[in-house]
Amino acid sequence: MRLLVLSMVLSLLCREAKLVLGDIGTATSYRPPYIPTGCFGNQQDQFPPGNLFVAVSEGLWDNGAACGRRYRLRCLSGHKKPCKGGATVDVKVVDLCRRSPCPSTIAMSTDAFAAISRSPSTKINVEYIQI
Repeated sequence: MRLLVLSMVLSLLCREAKLVLGDIGTATSYRPPYIPTGCFGNQQDQFPPGNLFVAVSEGLWDNGAACGRRYRLRCLSGHKKPCKGGATVDVKVVDLCRRSPCPSTIAMSTDAFAAISRSPSTKINVEYIQI
């Protein structure tokens, strides 16, 4: 009987727990104009297909070494459950966050943000990993 109860409790916990493998931060959405960027100036070809790109805060910027880096992001939580299931999005760094201080760890293009969140004007908690 104890084994059955333990099994049921573990089953419930596994369904509710989210395994996090990357770093944890926050993300917000930012709107155009997107150029010029801190990485590639006015070059239109800097933006990946689908406009899946980001600007990063000072902590990730690394004095510009972050330019061109790619990250996989996943929404973990936020106000009023904004996450789209377990959706992930692969993005490219093209800029340093223009606002000072940056409102989040990562500022995502509107298209990138919409790929993982249902709520465009909120701050979300994200997992991110360099790919």
